[in-house]
Formats: sequence, C-alpha cells, structure tokens
Amino acid sequence: MLKSFRTEIDPTEEQKHKINKTIGTCRYIYNFYIAHNKALHDRGEKFMSGKAFSVWLNNEYIPNHPDKLWIKEAYSKAVKHSMEDAYTAFTRFFKHQSCFPRFKKKSRSDVKMYFVKNNPKDCSCERHRMNIPTLGWVRFKEKGYIPTTKDGWVIKSGTVSIKAGRYYVSVLVDIHEHKLTVNFTQGIGIDLGLKDFAIISNGRAYKNINKSAKIKQLEKQLRRGQRSLSQKYENFKKGESTQKNIQKQMLKVQKIHQRINNIRTDYINKTIAEIVKTKPSFITIEDLNVRGMMKNRHLSKAVSSQKFYEFKAKLKIKCGDKGIELRVVDRFYPSSKLCHCCGSIKKDLKLSDRIYKCDCGYIEDRDFNASLNLRDATTYEIAL
Repeated sequence: MLKSFRTEIDPTEEQKHKINKTIGTCRYIYNFYIAHNKALHDRGEKFMSGKAFSVWLNNEYIPNHPDKLWIKEAYSKAVKHSMEDAYTAFTRFFKHQSCFPRFKKKSRSDVKMYFVKNNPKDCSCERHRMNIPTLGWVRFKEKGYIPTTKDGWVIKSGTVSIKAGRYYVSVLVDIHEHKLTVNFTQGIGIDLGLKDFAIISNGRAYKNINKSAKIKQLEKQLRRGQRSLSQKYENFKKGESTQKNIQKQMLKVQKIHQRINNIRTDYINKTIAEIVKTKPSFITIEDLNVRGMMKNRHLSKAVSSQKFYEFKAKLKIKCGDKGIELRVVDRFYPSSKLCHCCGSIKKDLKLSDRIYKCDCGYIEDRDFNASLNLRDATTYEIAL
C-alpha cells in the first residue's frame, strides 16, 4: 500500500538554486508544450503526445537552438514529468473533464520538482535528512515525519515544492498493510456548517476556527498587506517604486496566507483525529454542493474558508486506515428539515431558524437535529 508523507526541508543555498532552476525549467517546458500543440492545431497538423514532444525537443529543437541548452541542465526526470502533466491536462480536456490547459505563471502556479528512485542509494531517508537525486543529502526542518529506510520502508518517488519562500518535500512510501482489530462503538453523523464547523450526533460540537481572534488578527494583517502591495503596483507604474520592493511585499502577503492556511489545516487534522478516536462503527456525512454554495456572494468567503472538501478527503483516508465505514448521503436528503422525532418534513424552514421546532413538540438545535438524521439515514453510498 502506498502512502504519502510531507515535511519541510532546510536546503543549502546551492540546493535552493538547483531547486529553483529545476522548477523554472519545468514551468517553461509545461508552457512550451501547450503553446507548441496550440500552434500545431492552428496550422492543421496532428497533435503531439508527451513522448513524441520529448523526442522532438531533444533531437531537433535544442540542437537547432543553442540558446536553449540550459534546458538539459535541469533534472531530466522532473522535466519529463512536466511534459506528462501537460499531456494529462490535454487528455482531460479532450474527454470534456476540464477546460483547455492554462499556462503556468511564475510565482503564481504550484509547480513542483519531481524525483524518482532509480538507484538503490536514491531516496534513502534517515531521521534528520534525505538523499534526493541531483540535490544530495537535504536536512529536514523537523525530525521523524518521514519513515526511514533503515526500518524497511521504501520510498518510490516524491516532489519538492516551494510555498511562501519555504521548501517542502512530499514522498510516496510503500508501507506494509496490516489489519486492525478495533472494538467499534455505535455510528455517528456529522453535520458541517458555517456557524459551527462540525456538529456530531454524540453531542460534541467543533467551533468555527475562522471566528477565533487569531484568524481575525491575521486577516486584518492580510488586508493591510494586500493594500500595500496594490499601492506598490500603482507606484511602480508611476516610476516611484521598484520591482524588488514589490517582490518583498508579495512574499509578506504569501507568508500571511500560508499562516492562515496552516492554522485551518491543523484544526481539520485535530478534529478528524478526535472523531476517529471515538472508534465509531460508521460515520455519515452529507455530500455538500460546495460549488453551488460558492455562488452565494454573501456566503462564498465563509464557505471557502471552511475547507469542506479537504475535511471530506482527509476523513475518507483516515476512515480507510482505521477500518471505519464512511457513508455519504445525497445532497438532496432533507437532513435539516426532517424531524428526528416524528419524521415529518418542515418545508418552510429558513436558514435563519437556528432552533428546530416541530408540531409534535420536538425542539432541538437545528444542526444537532441534522446530525441525528444523518446518523439514522438508510439511503447512502459508501465512500471507497
């Protein structure tokens, strides 16, 4: 079974230069592949696959353009992987699964340096460092987050990425699958919302972390930083500011974004860990229409900051590791409008009605009533 691990690294200045150079080359090749196929289409010629483009690039284009020899200085596996990514983007476009591939902009796109284990010494990992091809031994910022090769773990491949001036490595490890023997308790239902992040049918409620003082303080700093960045762009057009000052301010804004994202992600991880620790026999959640909720201009920011998709994806992985059945109820299931006591549906229930009052005399919190209905739902799909 393959499992991914991610941690921050502390490369030297020489290693940072190699990483930046390789990522820049991968971004250039990705954009060049898209532009080349677009030009072939405009001339009425045949589409070029990733493998054919690699042969043409190395045997025809680079020899006839000596000024492009710097492409071969980068790690070849990473460059070829960028071609495969571009080819995959075109494949998804042809199958009507996504829009036409977009060009990756510098410092605005998540381009990564791919590496793979070719030799026995490649990708060997110790407690405090890792041997990455073309980079050599790279130290970790924190120890013990990636399994070591001395314990028998095999690292298949990985990527090196940059985010807000910090460097990260993500590896794919072949781990031994083992079955867990867990004494399960009764199942639970989870209702996700905006007032509170998650309401559990066992009575536990997890608050909305975005309403905390720390997040509000960081968002205030973010508004000021973005305002300053916008002003520097305006002054740059007038000749009163420099590109270097803009890059410095942009890095400050990126670091604030990264800090806010880390707090939200850490809160999701801790919430899922506490939920799974109760050892329920099953967990039932609702298939939320996040895209539709984002169309509401009054709620779009609050919905995006909750990161519902990330919660569902990580909960699915955690349930798979612990042997817990994850049930997904259809998005049209009336969990909030359904009375848990008598089963009647209150069609005139508004979003502002936080207390559910039924004609049968049942009075309960709206979100807690929804979590109970999700727990007792009989029509659902099992997330695989």
